[in-house]
Amino acid sequence: MDLTLVAGDITQRDVDAVVNAANSSLMGGGGVDGAIHRAGGPEILAQCREIRERLYPGGLPAGRAVATSGGSLAARWVIHTVGPVYAADKDQRDVLRSCYTSSLAVADSLGAETVAFPLISAGVFGWPKEDAIVQAVAAVCGADSQVRRVELVLFDDATLLLARQVLAES
Repeated sequence: MDLTLVAGDITQRDVDAVVNAANSSLMGGGGVDGAIHRAGGPEILAQCREIRERLYPGGLPAGRAVATSGGSLAARWVIHTVGPVYAADKDQRDVLRSCYTSSLAVADSLGAETVAFPLISAGVFGWPKEDAIVQAVAAVCGADSQVRRVELVLFDDATLLLARQVLAES
């Protein structure tokens, strides 16, 4: 699998599936989650409501992933995953890595060959960016998946530079 680092807007990526750093309600929110729901349109929210009613009435647990259509996005599918909220006194790296591996397993079930990920939990969930990059790369590179290309879509050039440095050091 090829791993590519890019800076920009994940809603504009030309891939089979984009991953949404969702909250457990799956009802949209801020950051990447809000951007994907706004750009993808009401079809995504309607499908998220159905998933909640049918499969996860209490909300999608952290580390799990589910898929909806891409709505109005260029991507055919949106894979929703819930990252852990960072707490310095609690080791949740395995849950964070599970967001990536669970999303890739969902991508495999859909037949997706190209997937774009945001840097999960590194926004309002407070995960330190450098470690979030380390966990993302470890999870993606260690995954057993049929996905051919993964894009790690970083919000800005500073985070892209940090990701390049982390990769060079690993």
